[in-house]
Amino acid sequence: FTSGSSIAGGAIRSPDIRSKNLISIIFCEAVAIYGIILAIIMSGKMEVNANSLTPSGAYTYAAMAGGYTLFAAGMAVGFGNMACGISVGIVGSSCVIADAHNTSLFVKILVVEIFASALGIFAIIIGILMAQKAVMI
Repeated sequence: FTSGSSIAGGAIRSPDIRSKNLISIIFCEAVAIYGIILAIIMSGKMEVNANSLTPSGAYTYAAMAGGYTLFAAGMAVGFGNMACGISVGIVGSSCVIADAHNTSLFVKILVVEIFASALGIFAIIIGILMAQKAVMI
């Protein structure tokens, strides 16, 4: 939201910045893909079989622990990607404003934006490691 509105506003002063500053929007889209990747991994882990239930029909502690592990993995990726999206949006907005003022600053601020997007990569790595430990027996 922040990057898009800054691109629209900055393009009034300098119309040539529209296309190259769309990279900020692309970085924000990559964060959504990280969530989808973890959702696919987690959907492959969720299974209920006869060993997951006690004779009374309740889930075993191992199955519940696996469910909580997957929940924690989803929360870790969700919060990490939320922080990544906010930081990429703020840096992307600053990149647009700086580029409209001085075009030589674009690449320098783009490097900072790449570092901000690394938060999402770290979150998906942690989520994948957590989801691998989930056992639904």
